[in-house]
Amino acid sequence: MKKTPLAIILILSCLIFLGLKLKADKITRTKVPGSSIIYIPSGKYLRFATFGFPSFTADIIYIWAIQYYSNYSIEDRFDYLDHIFSIISELDPHYLDPYEIGSLIAAHEARDVNTACKILDRGLEKNPKEWIFPFEAGHIAQMVEKDFALAQKYYKKTMEIEGSPALVRRLYANAAFKIMDYKTSLENWLEIYQETEDERIKKIASNQIYQIKTTIDIKTIKEAIEKFKERFGRNPTELAQLVKDGLLDSLPKDLDGKEYIYDSQRGEVKAPTIWWKR
Repeated sequence: MKKTPLAIILILSCLIFLGLKLKADKITRTKVPGSSIIYIPSGKYLRFATFGFPSFTADIIYIWAIQYYSNYSIEDRFDYLDHIFSIISELDPHYLDPYEIGSLIAAHEARDVNTACKILDRGLEKNPKEWIFPFEAGHIAQMVEKDFALAQKYYKKTMEIEGSPALVRRLYANAAFKIMDYKTSLENWLEIYQETEDERIKKIASNQIYQIKTTIDIKTIKEAIEKFKERFGRNPTELAQLVKDGLLDSLPKDLDGKEYIYDSQRGEVKAPTIWWKR
């Protein structure tokens, strides 16, 4: 009687693979080598056919996937990218390399940031202590997509995981600055400056704080200049007029106490120092 369940499993496994073979035989093998894998609905089903060796099967599929995505003659090879790497994930959820390689293929080969992040999100879901997954997603969002809001979101997730490097907080603060979330950026750079004992990082933080302050100050001054132009039909001859006419309470100065440089002809304002040269 104990042999009956095993016999049923073996029969079901044979039927599954027979069905896969019939579908795969309809596709030209030279075009899609090893194509049968794309017809597996889920790694959960494939587990039944591994006979207790899901990790070994995950290894085989992973090696095949690397070869498959190195074949540039297959034009539609990226159509099943997420599906293939999800199968590997279900067979061996703690096999870390495929998550990273799958996301790199998606981001840099397929130019599909959404799929790259989806693969890395899956890696984090199954391995919640691995900070590398949200970190890689943030890096891809920042460098490939230039989506700094998405990058900030992933960097924040990374910071919440124990063991994540201090660098992530600096990337988070930088991403906040890029999306003009100056308050968040300034708060984080100030804390970095106050907490670090590394003089090099302290200098970086100081320059970043300078950049944020000058950005905010120049924006404030330019808004006051626009109001002056609306009132008088011209640019002020000097910035002190903005205070005299009640458009500013006082003229802001840069972090080093220097006055901002003003071009009355163009109405342009700039910092007296280039922030990264301080």
